[in-house]
Formats: sequence, C-alpha cells, structure tokens
Amino acid sequence: MDLRRALNHVLDNHRKWVEQFGDLPNHPSTQLSDAELEAALDTLSARLGINYPYFHPRYAGQMQKPPHPAAVAGYVAAMLINPNNHALDGGPATAKMEREVVKQLATMFGYGEHLGHLTSSGTIANLEALFVARELHPDKGVAFSVDSHYTHGRMCGVLGVEGTKIQVDNSGRMDIEDLENVLKTGKIGTVVATAGTTGLGAIDPIHEILEIARKYGVRVHVDAAYGGFFTLVEDLDPKPWQAIKDCDSIVVDPHKHGLQPYGCGAVLFRDPKVGRFYAHDSPYTYFTSDDLHPGEISLECSRSGASAAALWLTFQLIPPTVDGLGAVLAAGRRAAVQWADMIDASAELTLYQRPELDIVTYFGTAQTMSEIDATSQRVLHAGMSAEVEPVFLSVLSVGREDFGRRHPQITADADRARVLRSVLMKPESELYLDTLHARVIELVR
Repeated sequence: MDLRRALNHVLDNHRKWVEQFGDLPNHPSTQLSDAELEAALDTLSARLGINYPYFHPRYAGQMQKPPHPAAVAGYVAAMLINPNNHALDGGPATAKMEREVVKQLATMFGYGEHLGHLTSSGTIANLEALFVARELHPDKGVAFSVDSHYTHGRMCGVLGVEGTKIQVDNSGRMDIEDLENVLKTGKIGTVVATAGTTGLGAIDPIHEILEIARKYGVRVHVDAAYGGFFTLVEDLDPKPWQAIKDCDSIVVDPHKHGLQPYGCGAVLFRDPKVGRFYAHDSPYTYFTSDDLHPGEISLECSRSGASAAALWLTFQLIPPTVDGLGAVLAAGRRAAVQWADMIDASAELTLYQRPELDIVTYFGTAQTMSEIDATSQRVLHAGMSAEVEPVFLSVLSVGREDFGRRHPQITADADRARVLRSVLMKPESELYLDTLHARVIELVR
C-alpha cells in the first residue's frame, strides 16, 4: 500500500468536500509561507530522529509498532475535519462509525446486546470499567493478580476502592485457590481477569475465574487491553476466550494489536443498563438529536472522531476475523513459539518462560541471578547503542521467588534479576527471526 498515494487521495476528497461550502476567507493570523512550514517540518523531523525504529522487526522491545497505512489515511481524513465524538452534532459521521466498530469488537468477543465506546487509552477504559464496578458494589473492593497491569491499583486509588492482589501460579496466571480464599471474605465485588499480561503475555484462566466468581456473587471484568485480539487466533486454548462472552465487561486496545495509532482503547459492558451510571446533563450539548449521544455513556467528554474513522477504515479492509486481523496476530505468535524453540536449542540462551502469545522472555545462560541480571543489562544497552546492526529489546524485572519457581537450578544470590524480553507483535518478525536470534546470541557472547 502506497501511503503517499492514499494521503493524496484523502486530500483530494477533502478538497472536494470543502469546496461545496463556497469560498473560504483566509485570516492573516494563521497564515504561514511554504518556506516557513518546510523549515519547521525539517526541524521536527530532526527532533523525531532520536526515536527507535518501531516499524522494523529489529525493534523487539516494548509493545509498539506504527499504525497500518489504512489507519493513518483514515485518521488524517477525519482529522482534517476534526470531529469530536462527544455529541452527535460534533461528529455525526464518526459517531456512527464508532458504534459500528464497537459492535464489531463486541461480536468478536461473543457479546450480543452490549454497551460500549472507544476511549483514549486502555487506562481510561479500565478506569471506566472499575468505575461501573464501584457503582454496582460501592461497599466492596476489586481483586486483580500481582502480574496484572499496574493501572488497576492506580485506578482503585483514584476511585477510592480497595484493591486486593491475588497470587499467580508458576506461569504467571491468577492462582485460583488464592482467589477463592479472598472471595470467601465477602469483601470483593469485582475480579479483574487478564487476557494477556503485559510482562509475560500470560492468559488468566478466565473460565475458572468466572465459575468461582459466580459462586460468590462477584462480577468479572476482563482486561484484554494487550491480548484481546488473540481471540482471533485459533491454535490457543479456547476455554479462556470462550468464557469472555459471559463476563461483565471487557477492555481492549486497538492501538496495540488492532493496527491503530495512539490513543485508541475500548470498553464494553455486557449489560447495557449500566449506562445509567453515566447519566448527566449538559446545558448546551445534547439537543441536536434524541438518539443516544456518545458522551452520555462515557466519562471522557471530548474524544477524537479521527480514532473512530481510522479503526472503521481498517476494519473495512482487515476485519476482526480469523482470516483478517487474526492472520496478522498469528504470525507474531508463530514467531514467538519458533524463537522459543530456537532458544531452547541454543547453549547461549535460556527461556525464562514459554510464550503464550507473542512475548518471549529469556536470559543469557548463567548460574546465578546476579550474572543473569548483569548480562541482560549489558545486552540491552549494547544492542541499542550498536552503530552496526542494532537491536532493541526490553527487560523484565523478576523477583527471587518467581525466578526460583521456574529455574530452581539458578543460585538466588539477589532479590531480583532482569531477564530479556522481546515483543514480536509485527508480523514481519516471523521473517526476520533468524537474523534477530543470531544477533542476540552474538551480543550475549
């Protein structure tokens, strides 16, 4: 796909739309010469040059990659108009697109009737889910695993809700026995199950969590911000994914595996009646239509209509289906599984834990945690600073107990150790794997 051609098409269509409203007067206060703008753009380009190459498979660090060109074109097309998906008159077209893509997301997870909307991030989406949890059970807390995203503890603090951490098993998944012991206290109103932890990519046993939660009359919220789109990948254990449709709320981030620019999150509720908790009035906003305005079911007020347009256009071309977006994610997972096998077969590297999704954790083979930590830090910085063939990885800090459960043969001479962590969320990683593996081994040596 030629992005320049797509953007020219966007600009031509926008010009035709603008011209139907007649001549546009140009106020001198906003006018710039082409030379001024081009000079500023060159300065901007130079400033942006210190970024890491998120687009390239040699970048296998954090959960970052550029949006698909279709998303860029869709975003620019709407951004030129700059609709606000708060009230229907602020974004009449993009508000409809938002409803359509939210319905596609809900269908992807197996929801029928639902309530939901896009957000500016997974953090805000989780805040909204926990806000509803608090309103439904104002006298009870929220439980989440120690390996869940730190946003849950932070948002519990924002909402004035007590957060309780649940232990995890040897694979980083929520421990069911510990969860039940906590639920027996009667102090929990909602459990957060994670479909893809951001450290390891572990999938909580959502089906088991749901069964126990219902036993104690507790709601279940699924934080699928990172891993949610993997429900489209067929070779994973289906039980946790099939259980999501019976959970009370879901968060997913299209700006991670949905090929979208930041920021684009989404929150979905199985029971549309929770919309009553968002009820509010505005003296000047909701008068253009009797239909539900997006702002009436969102904690955020102004929201980007361009995000909805970008996701809508992307889903028109690469739908959230097994053969569509699922094929993109399947490539990253295949790469992760293949690399895990290559690491297992090597003398220089040792797997920390086998990947479930597309996150691979490993370390330079050593006898002590302190050696592992030092090697990980050395490889991280050497790879990033190399003038020739740089590679960009990340590290995961692991405690003594967690390390010992997975690798009891390693001498625990430190409280924590950093292991190397690679996120293979670009499908091109599958084609670059041999080069990446060889380079990491070279750095470890």
